[in-house]
Amino acid sequence: MSFFRKIRQKIKDGSARELISELRWIANYSMRYKAAMVWYVLLGVFGVAMSLYAGVVSKRIIDAVTGYRYTGLREAAFAYITMQLLRVVSGSVSSRINAGIRVKVEHRIRADVYSSIMDTDWESLTAYHSGDVLSRVEGDVNTVTSGVLSWVPDLFTRLLQFGAIFALILYYDPTLAALALLSAPVTVIMSAFLMKRLRSHAKKMRTVSAQVTAFNEESFQNIQAIKSFGLTDLYNRRLQQVQGQYRDARLSYNRFHVNTSAVLSLTGILVTIACFGWSVLRLWKGHISYGTMTLFLQLASSLSATFTALVKMVPDMIGGATAAGRIMDLTELPKEDRSMDAQAEAFRQKHPGGGVSVVAQDLTYGYSTGETVLRNVAFRADPGEMVAIVGASGEGKTTLLRLLLGVVRPQAGKLCVADGEQELPVSPSTRRLFAYVPQNCTLFSGTVADNLRLMNQNATDAQLWEALRLACADDFIRALPKGLNSPVAEQGGGFSHGQLQRLMLARAFLAEVSVLLLDEATSALDPQTEARVLQNFTDSCKGRTCIVTTHRQGVLQVCDRIYRISDGAMNELAKA
Repeated sequence: MSFFRKIRQKIKDGSARELISELRWIANYSMRYKAAMVWYVLLGVFGVAMSLYAGVVSKRIIDAVTGYRYTGLREAAFAYITMQLLRVVSGSVSSRINAGIRVKVEHRIRADVYSSIMDTDWESLTAYHSGDVLSRVEGDVNTVTSGVLSWVPDLFTRLLQFGAIFALILYYDPTLAALALLSAPVTVIMSAFLMKRLRSHAKKMRTVSAQVTAFNEESFQNIQAIKSFGLTDLYNRRLQQVQGQYRDARLSYNRFHVNTSAVLSLTGILVTIACFGWSVLRLWKGHISYGTMTLFLQLASSLSATFTALVKMVPDMIGGATAAGRIMDLTELPKEDRSMDAQAEAFRQKHPGGGVSVVAQDLTYGYSTGETVLRNVAFRADPGEMVAIVGASGEGKTTLLRLLLGVVRPQAGKLCVADGEQELPVSPSTRRLFAYVPQNCTLFSGTVADNLRLMNQNATDAQLWEALRLACADDFIRALPKGLNSPVAEQGGGFSHGQLQRLMLARAFLAEVSVLLLDEATSALDPQTEARVLQNFTDSCKGRTCIVTTHRQGVLQVCDRIYRISDGAMNELAKA
Protein backbone atom coordinates (compact mmCIF):
# COMPACT_ATOMS: atom_id res chain seq x y z
CA MET A 1 0.00 0.00 0.00
CA SER A 2 2.84 2.39 0.82
CA PHE A 3 4.22 1.90 -2.70
CA PHE A 4 0.93 3.01 -4.27
CA ARG A 5 0.69 5.92 -1.83
CA LYS A 6 4.12 7.08 -3.03
CA ILE A 7 2.97 6.89 -6.63
CA ARG A 8 -0.12 8.95 -5.85
CA GLN A 9 2.05 11.48 -4.03
CA LYS A 10 4.37 11.79 -7.03
CA ILE A 11 1.38 12.46 -9.25
CA LYS A 12 0.07 15.08 -6.82
CA ASP A 13 3.36 16.97 -6.50
CA GLY A 14 3.83 16.92 -10.25
CA SER A 15 7.10 14.95 -10.43
CA ALA A 16 5.54 12.04 -12.31
CA ARG A 17 3.67 14.43 -14.61
CA GLU A 18 6.90 16.31 -15.26
CA LEU A 19 8.75 13.09 -16.14
CA ILE A 20 5.97 11.98 -18.50
CA SER A 21 5.95 15.40 -20.16
CA GLU A 22 9.71 15.22 -20.75
CA LEU A 23 9.52 11.70 -22.17
CA ARG A 24 6.65 12.75 -24.43
CA TRP A 25 8.78 15.66 -25.70
CA ILE A 26 11.49 13.18 -26.66
CA ALA A 27 8.97 10.82 -28.24
CA ASN A 28 7.75 13.63 -30.50
CA TYR A 29 11.16 13.77 -32.14
CA SER A 30 11.24 9.98 -32.44
CA MET A 31 7.96 10.03 -34.35
CA ARG A 32 9.39 12.42 -36.94
CA TYR A 33 11.63 9.59 -38.09
CA LYS A 34 9.09 6.75 -38.05
CA ALA A 35 10.22 5.18 -41.34
CA ALA A 36 13.87 4.99 -40.30
CA MET A 37 12.85 3.79 -36.82
CA VAL A 38 10.78 0.98 -38.35
CA TRP A 39 13.79 -0.22 -40.35
CA TYR A 40 15.94 0.02 -37.25
CA VAL A 41 13.44 -2.05 -35.23
CA LEU A 42 13.03 -4.62 -38.02
CA LEU A 43 16.78 -5.10 -38.16
CA GLY A 44 16.78 -5.54 -34.38
CA VAL A 45 14.00 -8.12 -34.64
CA PHE A 46 15.93 -9.89 -37.38
CA GLY A 47 19.01 -9.99 -35.18
CA VAL A 48 17.01 -11.47 -32.30
CA ALA A 49 15.51 -14.12 -34.59
CA MET A 50 18.94 -15.04 -35.94
CA SER A 51 20.36 -15.28 -32.43
CA LEU A 52 17.60 -17.60 -31.22
CA TYR A 53 17.73 -19.73 -34.33
CA ALA A 54 21.51 -20.00 -34.02
CA GLY A 55 21.01 -21.25 -30.43
CA VAL A 56 18.55 -23.92 -31.57
CA VAL A 57 20.89 -24.99 -34.40
CA SER A 58 23.84 -25.20 -31.98
CA LYS A 59 21.74 -27.54 -29.80
CA ARG A 60 21.18 -29.80 -32.80
CA ILE A 61 24.88 -29.77 -33.63
CA ILE A 62 25.91 -30.68 -30.06
CA ASP A 63 23.27 -33.39 -29.84
CA ALA A 64 24.38 -34.80 -33.17
CA VAL A 65 28.04 -34.87 -32.14
CA THR A 66 27.50 -36.27 -28.63
CA GLY A 67 25.02 -38.87 -29.94
CA TYR A 68 27.19 -39.76 -32.92
CA ARG A 69 24.28 -39.00 -35.26
CA TYR A 70 25.78 -37.19 -38.22
CA THR A 71 22.66 -36.98 -40.35
CA GLY A 72 22.00 -33.32 -41.15
CA LEU A 73 25.11 -32.16 -39.31
CA ARG A 74 26.56 -30.49 -42.37
CA GLU A 75 23.32 -28.59 -43.05
CA ALA A 76 23.09 -27.54 -39.38
CA ALA A 77 26.69 -26.30 -39.38
CA PHE A 78 26.04 -24.38 -42.59
CA ALA A 79 22.88 -22.84 -41.09
CA TYR A 80 24.76 -21.92 -37.90
CA ILE A 81 27.53 -20.14 -39.81
CA THR A 82 24.99 -18.41 -42.05
CA MET A 83 23.05 -17.12 -39.03
CA GLN A 84 26.21 -15.71 -37.48
CA LEU A 85 27.16 -13.94 -40.72
CA LEU A 86 23.67 -12.53 -41.12
CA ARG A 87 23.83 -11.21 -37.56
CA VAL A 88 27.06 -9.39 -38.42
CA VAL A 89 25.55 -7.92 -41.61
CA SER A 90 22.34 -6.82 -39.86
CA GLY A 91 24.41 -5.28 -37.06
CA SER A 92 26.47 -3.30 -39.59
CA VAL A 93 23.40 -2.08 -41.44
CA SER A 94 21.73 -1.18 -38.15
CA SER A 95 24.79 0.82 -37.07
CA ARG A 96 24.79 2.65 -40.40
CA ILE A 97 21.12 3.57 -40.09
CA ASN A 98 21.68 4.61 -36.48
CA ALA A 99 24.52 6.95 -37.49
CA GLY A 100 22.41 8.55 -40.22
CA ILE A 101 19.42 9.09 -37.96
CA ARG A 102 21.65 10.41 -35.17
CA VAL A 103 23.09 13.17 -37.35
CA LYS A 104 19.64 14.19 -38.60
CA VAL A 105 18.01 14.12 -35.17
CA GLU A 106 20.90 15.92 -33.48
CA HIS A 107 20.92 18.68 -36.08
CA ARG A 108 17.13 18.95 -36.04
CA ILE A 109 16.89 19.25 -32.26
CA ARG A 110 19.81 21.66 -32.04
CA ALA A 111 18.40 23.82 -34.85
CA ASP A 112 14.97 23.85 -33.21
CA VAL A 113 16.42 24.77 -29.82
CA TYR A 114 18.68 27.43 -31.34
CA SER A 115 15.77 28.96 -33.27
CA SER A 116 13.58 28.88 -30.16
CA ILE A 117 16.25 30.62 -28.07
CA MET A 118 16.76 33.30 -30.72
CA ASP A 119 13.00 34.02 -30.67
CA THR A 120 12.85 34.10 -26.87
CA ASP A 121 11.99 37.24 -24.95
CA TRP A 122 15.34 38.81 -24.06
CA GLU A 123 14.59 39.66 -20.44
CA SER A 124 13.36 36.12 -19.73
CA LEU A 125 16.52 34.65 -21.25
CA THR A 126 18.81 36.81 -19.10
CA ALA A 127 17.83 34.65 -16.11
CA TYR A 128 20.19 32.00 -17.55
CA HIS A 129 23.97 32.26 -17.78
CA SER A 130 25.15 32.01 -21.38
CA GLY A 131 27.41 29.10 -20.39
CA ASP A 132 24.40 27.27 -18.96
CA VAL A 133 22.49 27.90 -22.20
CA LEU A 134 25.44 26.54 -24.20
CA SER A 135 25.61 23.46 -21.96
CA ARG A 136 21.93 22.76 -22.63
CA VAL A 137 22.24 23.30 -26.38
CA GLU A 138 25.29 21.04 -26.64
CA GLY A 139 25.44 18.44 -23.85
CA ASP A 140 21.73 18.04 -23.16
CA VAL A 141 20.87 17.83 -26.86
CA ASN A 142 23.45 15.04 -27.28
CA THR A 143 21.84 13.13 -24.42
CA VAL A 144 18.35 13.57 -25.84
CA THR A 145 19.56 12.50 -29.29
CA SER A 146 20.84 9.24 -27.83
CA GLY A 147 17.47 8.78 -26.19
CA VAL A 148 15.55 9.36 -29.40
CA LEU A 149 17.63 6.70 -31.14
CA SER A 150 17.78 4.20 -28.29
CA TRP A 151 14.70 4.06 -26.14
CA VAL A 152 11.92 3.52 -28.66
CA PRO A 153 13.62 0.95 -30.94
CA ASP A 154 15.68 -0.68 -28.19
CA LEU A 155 12.72 -0.94 -25.83
CA PHE A 156 10.63 -2.65 -28.51
CA THR A 157 13.48 -4.95 -29.54
CA ARG A 158 14.40 -5.87 -25.95
CA LEU A 159 10.80 -6.61 -25.04
CA LEU A 160 10.41 -8.79 -28.12
CA GLN A 161 13.69 -10.56 -27.33
CA PHE A 162 12.63 -11.12 -23.73
CA GLY A 163 9.26 -12.55 -24.78
CA ALA A 164 10.75 -14.81 -27.44
CA ILE A 165 13.46 -16.22 -25.12
CA PHE A 166 10.98 -16.77 -22.31
CA ALA A 167 8.54 -18.54 -24.68
CA LEU A 168 11.33 -20.80 -25.94
CA ILE A 169 12.47 -21.71 -22.42
CA LEU A 170 8.88 -22.25 -21.37
CA TYR A 171 8.43 -24.59 -24.33
CA TYR A 172 11.37 -26.76 -23.27
CA ASP A 173 11.15 -26.50 -19.46
CA PRO A 174 8.59 -24.41 -17.44
CA THR A 175 10.60 -24.83 -14.22
CA LEU A 176 13.69 -23.36 -15.81
CA ALA A 177 11.59 -20.43 -17.08
CA ALA A 178 10.46 -19.71 -13.53
CA LEU A 179 14.06 -19.88 -12.25
CA ALA A 180 15.24 -17.53 -14.99
CA LEU A 181 12.71 -14.92 -13.85
CA LEU A 182 13.84 -14.94 -10.22
CA SER A 183 15.76 -11.69 -10.75
CA ALA A 184 12.68 -9.86 -12.00
CA PRO A 185 11.05 -9.06 -8.62
CA VAL A 186 14.36 -7.88 -7.12
CA THR A 187 15.11 -5.68 -10.10
CA VAL A 188 11.63 -4.14 -10.25
CA ILE A 189 11.61 -3.38 -6.51
CA MET A 190 15.05 -1.77 -6.74
CA SER A 191 13.99 0.32 -9.72
CA ALA A 192 10.91 1.64 -7.94
CA PHE A 193 12.96 2.40 -4.83
CA LEU A 194 15.80 4.12 -6.67
CA MET A 195 13.80 6.07 -9.27
CA LYS A 196 13.71 9.31 -7.27
CA ARG A 197 17.39 9.11 -6.36
CA LEU A 198 18.31 8.50 -9.98
CA ARG A 199 16.48 11.64 -11.05
CA SER A 200 18.07 13.66 -8.26
CA HIS A 201 21.56 12.49 -9.24
CA ALA A 202 20.87 13.19 -12.93
CA LYS A 203 19.72 16.75 -12.21
CA LYS A 204 22.71 17.44 -9.99
CA MET A 205 25.14 16.12 -12.58
CA ARG A 206 23.61 18.30 -15.29
CA THR A 207 23.71 21.35 -13.05
CA VAL A 208 27.36 21.06 -12.02
CA SER A 209 28.38 20.22 -15.58
CA ALA A 210 26.69 23.43 -16.75
CA GLN A 211 28.53 25.36 -14.03
CA VAL A 212 31.89 24.11 -15.33
CA THR A 213 30.94 25.12 -18.89
CA ALA A 214 29.75 28.53 -17.74
CA PHE A 215 32.93 29.17 -15.74
CA ASN A 216 35.19 28.23 -18.67
CA GLU A 217 33.20 30.30 -21.17
CA GLU A 218 33.18 33.39 -18.97
CA SER A 219 36.90 33.04 -18.21
CA PHE A 220 37.87 32.77 -21.87
CA GLN A 221 35.62 35.69 -22.84
CA ASN A 222 37.32 37.88 -20.23
CA ILE A 223 40.83 36.47 -20.43
CA GLN A 224 42.34 39.88 -21.25
CA ALA A 225 40.76 41.43 -18.14
CA ILE A 226 41.83 38.47 -15.98
CA LYS A 227 45.42 38.89 -17.14
CA SER A 228 45.32 42.68 -16.84
CA PHE A 229 43.98 42.59 -13.27
CA GLY A 230 46.51 39.93 -12.25
CA LEU A 231 43.75 37.43 -11.45
CA THR A 232 45.21 34.35 -13.16
CA ASP A 233 46.02 32.54 -9.90
CA LEU A 234 42.63 33.44 -8.42
CA TYR A 235 40.77 32.01 -11.41
CA ASN A 236 42.93 28.89 -11.38
CA ARG A 237 41.83 28.35 -7.76
CA ARG A 238 38.20 29.02 -8.66
CA LEU A 239 38.43 26.47 -11.44
CA GLN A 240 39.64 23.92 -8.90
CA GLN A 241 36.63 24.74 -6.71
CA VAL A 242 34.21 24.28 -9.61
CA GLN A 243 35.96 21.07 -10.63
CA GLY A 244 35.75 19.89 -7.01
CA GLN A 245 31.97 20.31 -7.06
CA TYR A 246 31.80 18.40 -10.32
CA ARG A 247 34.09 15.68 -8.97
CA ASP A 248 31.98 15.23 -5.83
CA ALA A 249 28.77 14.99 -7.85
CA ARG A 250 30.33 12.61 -10.36
CA LEU A 251 31.79 10.31 -7.69
CA SER A 252 28.53 10.35 -5.73
CA TYR A 253 26.65 9.26 -8.83
CA ASN A 254 29.33 6.68 -9.64
CA ARG A 255 29.12 5.22 -6.12
CA PHE A 256 25.35 5.01 -6.39
CA HIS A 257 25.60 3.40 -9.84
CA VAL A 258 28.28 0.89 -8.75
CA ASN A 259 26.26 -0.20 -5.70
CA THR A 260 23.05 -0.72 -7.64
CA SER A 261 24.89 -2.50 -10.47
CA ALA A 262 26.57 -4.78 -7.93
CA VAL A 263 23.20 -5.80 -6.48
CA LEU A 264 21.76 -6.43 -9.94
CA SER A 265 24.86 -8.39 -10.99
CA LEU A 266 24.75 -10.49 -7.82
CA THR A 267 21.10 -11.26 -8.44
CA GLY A 268 21.93 -12.26 -12.00
CA ILE A 269 24.75 -14.54 -10.82
CA LEU A 270 22.47 -16.28 -8.34
CA VAL A 271 19.86 -16.84 -11.05
CA THR A 272 22.52 -18.18 -13.42
CA ILE A 273 23.76 -20.59 -10.72
CA ALA A 274 20.19 -21.78 -10.08
CA CYS A 275 19.59 -22.32 -13.80
CA PHE A 276 22.92 -24.10 -14.17
CA GLY A 277 22.17 -26.37 -11.18
CA TRP A 278 18.73 -27.24 -12.51
CA SER A 279 20.14 -27.95 -15.99
CA VAL A 280 22.88 -30.20 -14.53
CA LEU A 281 20.27 -32.06 -12.46
CA ARG A 282 18.07 -32.60 -15.51
CA LEU A 283 21.07 -33.79 -17.52
CA TRP A 284 22.20 -36.14 -14.72
CA LYS A 285 18.75 -37.72 -14.56
CA GLY A 286 18.72 -38.14 -18.32
CA HIS A 287 15.78 -35.86 -18.98
CA ILE A 288 17.70 -33.60 -21.37
CA SER A 289 20.65 -33.90 -23.74
CA TYR A 290 23.96 -32.04 -23.69
CA GLY A 291 22.74 -29.81 -26.50
CA THR A 292 19.54 -28.98 -24.64
CA MET A 293 21.53 -28.15 -21.51
CA THR A 294 23.76 -25.82 -23.54
CA LEU A 295 20.70 -24.17 -25.05
CA PHE A 296 19.13 -23.81 -21.59
CA LEU A 297 22.19 -22.08 -20.21
CA GLN A 298 22.40 -19.75 -23.21
CA LEU A 299 18.72 -18.86 -23.03
CA ALA A 300 18.68 -18.43 -19.24
CA SER A 301 21.71 -16.16 -19.42
CA SER A 302 20.19 -14.20 -22.34
CA LEU A 303 16.85 -13.86 -20.53
CA SER A 304 18.49 -12.51 -17.38
CA ALA A 305 20.74 -10.19 -19.40
CA THR A 306 17.83 -8.91 -21.49
CA PHE A 307 15.74 -8.19 -18.39
CA THR A 308 18.68 -6.43 -16.73
CA ALA A 309 19.23 -4.39 -19.90
CA LEU A 310 15.57 -3.36 -19.85
CA VAL A 311 15.90 -2.24 -16.23
CA LYS A 312 19.17 -0.44 -16.93
CA MET A 313 17.35 1.61 -19.56
CA VAL A 314 15.55 3.32 -16.67
CA PRO A 315 18.59 5.40 -15.55
CA ASP A 316 19.28 6.34 -19.17
CA MET A 317 15.65 7.35 -19.67
CA ILE A 318 15.69 9.41 -16.48
CA GLY A 319 18.95 11.08 -17.49
CA GLY A 320 17.54 11.80 -20.93
CA ALA A 321 14.27 13.07 -19.49
CA THR A 322 16.24 15.37 -17.19
CA ALA A 323 18.19 16.68 -20.19
CA ALA A 324 14.93 17.17 -22.08
CA GLY A 325 13.52 19.09 -19.11
CA ARG A 326 16.52 21.42 -19.12
CA ILE A 327 16.02 22.05 -22.85
CA MET A 328 12.28 22.59 -22.32
CA ASP A 329 13.09 25.21 -19.67
CA LEU A 330 14.57 27.28 -22.50
CA THR A 331 12.20 26.45 -25.33
CA GLU A 332 9.13 27.19 -23.19
CA LEU A 333 10.28 30.67 -22.18
CA PRO A 334 8.02 33.50 -23.43
CA LYS A 335 8.58 34.31 -27.09
CA GLU A 336 8.86 37.68 -28.79
CA ASP A 337 5.67 38.98 -30.38
CA ARG A 338 6.17 38.77 -34.16
CA SER A 339 2.49 39.19 -35.04
CA MET A 340 3.20 42.52 -36.82
CA ASP A 341 5.86 41.18 -39.19
CA ALA A 342 3.79 41.62 -42.36
CA GLN A 343 2.72 45.19 -41.51
CA ALA A 344 6.27 46.15 -40.47
CA GLU A 345 7.74 44.77 -43.69
CA ALA A 346 5.22 46.69 -45.79
CA PHE A 347 6.06 49.83 -43.80
CA ARG A 348 9.80 49.24 -44.37
CA GLN A 349 9.34 48.84 -48.11
CA LYS A 350 7.31 52.03 -48.16
CA HIS A 351 10.16 53.90 -46.42
CA PRO A 352 13.46 52.22 -47.43
CA GLY A 353 15.67 55.15 -46.45
CA GLY A 354 13.76 57.67 -44.38
CA GLY A 355 10.48 59.42 -43.79
CA VAL A 356 9.74 57.80 -40.42
CA SER A 357 9.16 59.53 -37.08
CA VAL A 358 9.63 57.98 -33.65
CA VAL A 359 7.06 59.06 -31.07
CA ALA A 360 6.77 58.31 -27.34
CA GLN A 361 3.98 59.42 -25.02
CA ASP A 362 3.56 58.60 -21.31
CA LEU A 363 6.11 55.80 -21.77
CA THR A 364 6.82 53.80 -18.61
CA TYR A 365 9.16 50.86 -18.14
CA GLY A 366 10.79 48.94 -15.30
CA TYR A 367 12.84 45.76 -15.28
CA SER A 368 11.65 42.56 -13.64
CA THR A 369 13.67 43.50 -10.55
CA GLY A 370 10.89 45.98 -9.82
CA GLU A 371 12.82 49.22 -10.37
CA THR A 372 11.05 51.74 -12.64
CA VAL A 373 13.64 53.14 -15.04
CA LEU A 374 11.46 55.38 -17.22
CA ARG A 375 8.27 57.07 -16.02
CA ASN A 376 5.75 58.93 -18.25
CA VAL A 377 8.42 59.73 -20.84
CA ALA A 378 7.50 61.75 -23.94
CA PHE A 379 9.73 62.65 -26.91
CA ARG A 380 9.69 62.84 -30.68
CA ALA A 381 12.29 62.40 -33.42
CA ASP A 382 11.35 63.29 -37.01
CA PRO A 383 12.93 62.50 -40.41
CA GLY A 384 16.13 64.43 -41.04
CA GLU A 385 16.64 65.17 -37.34
CA MET A 386 19.44 64.11 -35.06
CA VAL A 387 18.01 63.90 -31.54
CA ALA A 388 20.28 63.48 -28.53
CA ILE A 389 19.43 61.64 -25.31
CA VAL A 390 21.68 62.64 -22.40
CA GLY A 391 21.81 61.77 -18.73
CA ALA A 392 24.00 60.20 -16.11
CA SER A 393 25.00 56.53 -16.36
CA GLY A 394 22.22 54.21 -15.26
CA GLU A 395 19.43 56.74 -15.83
CA GLY A 396 17.87 54.74 -18.69
CA LYS A 397 19.44 55.84 -22.00
CA THR A 398 20.36 52.32 -23.10
CA THR A 399 17.02 51.05 -21.79
CA LEU A 400 15.26 53.52 -24.06
CA LEU A 401 17.17 52.15 -27.06
CA ARG A 402 16.19 48.60 -26.04
CA LEU A 403 12.57 49.72 -26.01
CA LEU A 404 12.95 51.25 -29.48
CA LEU A 405 14.44 47.97 -30.75
CA GLY A 406 11.62 45.92 -29.24
CA VAL A 407 14.07 44.01 -27.05
CA VAL A 408 11.94 44.90 -24.01
CA ARG A 409 8.28 45.98 -23.91
CA PRO A 410 6.87 49.14 -22.31
CA GLN A 411 4.57 48.57 -19.37
CA ALA A 412 2.47 51.63 -20.14
CA GLY A 413 2.19 54.44 -22.63
CA LYS A 414 2.79 54.72 -26.35
CA LEU A 415 5.93 54.09 -28.40
CA CYS A 416 5.53 53.94 -32.16
CA VAL A 417 6.93 54.69 -35.59
CA ALA A 418 4.82 56.92 -37.84
CA ASP A 419 4.82 58.48 -41.29
CA GLY A 420 1.92 60.94 -40.95
CA GLU A 421 -0.55 58.43 -42.37
CA GLN A 422 0.12 55.28 -40.38
CA GLU A 423 1.38 54.40 -36.93
CA LEU A 424 2.93 51.10 -35.90
CA PRO A 425 3.60 50.28 -32.24
CA VAL A 426 7.26 49.49 -31.68
CA SER A 427 7.79 45.73 -31.32
CA PRO A 428 10.25 43.05 -32.41
CA SER A 429 8.58 43.27 -35.85
CA THR A 430 9.53 46.95 -36.31
CA ARG A 431 13.18 46.18 -35.51
CA ARG A 432 13.80 45.95 -39.27
CA LEU A 433 13.28 49.73 -39.51
CA PHE A 434 16.28 50.46 -37.26
CA ALA A 435 20.08 50.27 -37.52
CA TYR A 436 21.81 50.08 -34.16
CA VAL A 437 25.37 50.96 -33.16
CA PRO A 438 25.93 49.83 -29.54
CA GLN A 439 28.52 51.02 -27.05
CA ASN A 440 30.35 47.69 -26.99
CA CYS A 441 31.89 45.80 -29.87
CA THR A 442 29.47 43.69 -31.89
CA LEU A 443 31.79 42.52 -34.63
CA PHE A 444 31.87 38.79 -35.26
CA SER A 445 34.46 36.28 -36.39
CA GLY A 446 34.90 36.45 -40.16
CA THR A 447 36.17 39.17 -42.46
CA VAL A 448 35.65 42.93 -42.56
CA ALA A 449 33.35 42.50 -45.55
CA ASP A 450 31.33 39.79 -43.77
CA ASN A 451 30.72 42.11 -40.83
CA LEU A 452 29.79 45.11 -42.98
CA ARG A 453 27.30 43.08 -45.03
CA LEU A 454 25.39 41.88 -41.95
CA MET A 455 22.97 44.80 -42.39
CA ASN A 456 22.93 44.68 -46.20
CA GLN A 457 23.89 41.32 -47.64
CA ASN A 458 23.60 42.53 -51.24
CA ALA A 459 26.00 45.46 -50.83
CA THR A 460 28.73 45.67 -53.46
CA ASP A 461 32.39 46.23 -52.67
CA ALA A 462 32.03 49.79 -53.93
CA GLN A 463 29.23 50.39 -51.43
CA LEU A 464 31.37 48.91 -48.67
CA TRP A 465 34.21 51.28 -49.45
CA GLU A 466 31.83 54.25 -49.56
CA ALA A 467 30.41 53.30 -46.13
CA LEU A 468 33.96 52.99 -44.78
CA ARG A 469 34.79 56.43 -46.19
CA LEU A 470 31.78 58.00 -44.49
CA ALA A 471 32.82 56.37 -41.20
CA CYS A 472 36.44 57.51 -41.68
CA ALA A 473 37.53 53.88 -41.66
CA ASP A 474 38.69 53.41 -45.26
CA ASP A 475 42.30 54.46 -44.62
CA PHE A 476 43.16 51.81 -42.03
CA ILE A 477 41.24 49.09 -43.93
CA ARG A 478 43.15 49.89 -47.16
CA ALA A 479 46.39 49.62 -45.17
CA LEU A 480 45.60 46.00 -44.27
CA PRO A 481 47.18 43.34 -46.54
CA LYS A 482 43.81 41.81 -47.46
CA GLY A 483 41.66 44.95 -47.35
CA LEU A 484 37.98 44.06 -47.12
CA ASN A 485 38.90 40.40 -46.80
CA SER A 486 41.03 40.99 -43.72
CA PRO A 487 40.04 38.66 -40.86
CA VAL A 488 38.21 39.92 -37.78
CA ALA A 489 38.97 37.93 -34.62
CA GLU A 490 36.46 37.08 -31.92
CA GLN A 491 34.95 40.24 -30.37
CA GLY A 492 36.86 42.38 -32.84
CA GLY A 493 40.32 41.32 -31.74
CA GLY A 494 43.11 43.01 -33.73
CA PHE A 495 41.41 46.42 -33.95
CA SER A 496 41.46 49.34 -31.53
CA HIS A 497 38.27 50.52 -29.84
CA GLY A 498 38.11 53.56 -32.09
CA GLN A 499 38.57 51.44 -35.22
CA LEU A 500 35.83 49.05 -34.08
CA GLN A 501 33.43 51.95 -33.54
CA ARG A 502 34.09 53.25 -37.04
CA LEU A 503 33.52 49.80 -38.55
CA MET A 504 30.20 49.55 -36.71
CA LEU A 505 29.25 53.02 -37.95
CA ALA A 506 30.10 51.94 -41.51
CA ARG A 507 27.83 48.95 -41.07
CA ALA A 508 25.03 51.29 -39.99
CA PHE A 509 25.61 53.49 -43.07
CA LEU A 510 25.00 50.43 -45.27
CA ALA A 511 21.69 49.53 -43.67
CA GLU A 512 18.68 50.42 -45.79
CA VAL A 513 16.62 51.60 -42.84
CA SER A 514 14.72 54.69 -41.74
CA VAL A 515 16.03 55.16 -38.19
CA LEU A 516 19.59 55.10 -36.83
CA LEU A 517 20.23 54.45 -33.13
CA LEU A 518 23.71 55.38 -31.90
CA ASP A 519 24.59 54.47 -28.32
CA GLU A 520 27.75 56.45 -27.42
CA ALA A 521 28.86 55.45 -30.91
CA THR A 522 31.70 58.02 -31.17
CA SER A 523 32.95 57.87 -27.58
CA ALA A 524 36.33 56.41 -28.61
CA LEU A 525 37.00 58.81 -31.46
CA ASP A 526 39.20 61.87 -31.27
CA PRO A 527 37.35 65.22 -31.69
CA GLN A 528 38.52 65.76 -35.28
CA THR A 529 37.48 62.29 -36.46
CA GLU A 530 34.21 62.58 -34.55
CA ALA A 531 33.42 65.88 -36.26
CA ARG A 532 34.10 64.41 -39.72
CA VAL A 533 31.95 61.34 -39.03
CA LEU A 534 29.06 63.42 -37.70
CA GLN A 535 29.23 65.76 -40.68
CA ASN A 536 29.11 62.75 -43.01
CA PHE A 537 26.10 61.50 -41.08
CA THR A 538 24.21 64.74 -41.50
CA ASP A 539 25.12 65.00 -45.20
CA SER A 540 24.30 61.41 -46.21
CA CYS A 541 21.37 60.60 -43.95
CA LYS A 542 19.18 63.64 -44.56
CA GLY A 543 15.96 61.65 -44.85
CA ARG A 544 16.66 59.41 -41.91
CA THR A 545 15.81 59.84 -38.26
CA CYS A 546 18.84 59.63 -35.97
CA ILE A 547 18.68 59.15 -32.19
CA VAL A 548 21.94 59.25 -30.26
CA THR A 549 22.90 58.79 -26.63
CA THR A 550 26.02 60.74 -25.75
CA HIS A 551 28.08 62.66 -23.23
CA ARG A 552 30.16 64.36 -25.94
CA GLN A 553 29.76 68.07 -26.51
CA GLY A 554 30.76 67.70 -30.16
CA VAL A 555 27.78 65.46 -30.79
CA LEU A 556 25.36 67.79 -29.01
CA GLN A 557 26.42 70.68 -31.19
CA VAL A 558 25.14 69.00 -34.38
CA CYS A 559 21.92 67.70 -32.81
CA ASP A 560 18.59 69.35 -33.59
CA ARG A 561 17.08 68.62 -30.17
CA ILE A 562 18.33 67.37 -26.83
CA TYR A 563 16.44 65.41 -24.16
CA ARG A 564 17.72 64.71 -20.68
CA ILE A 565 16.73 61.65 -18.62
CA SER A 566 16.89 62.11 -14.86
CA ASP A 567 15.18 60.11 -12.10
CA GLY A 568 13.05 58.31 -14.69
CA ALA A 569 11.70 61.52 -16.26
CA MET A 570 12.62 63.08 -19.61
CA ASN A 571 12.77 66.80 -20.37
CA GLU A 572 13.74 68.67 -23.52
CA LEU A 573 16.67 71.05 -23.09
CA ALA A 574 17.10 74.35 -24.82
CA LYS A 575 20.10 74.38 -27.17
CA ALA A 576 22.89 76.71 -26.19
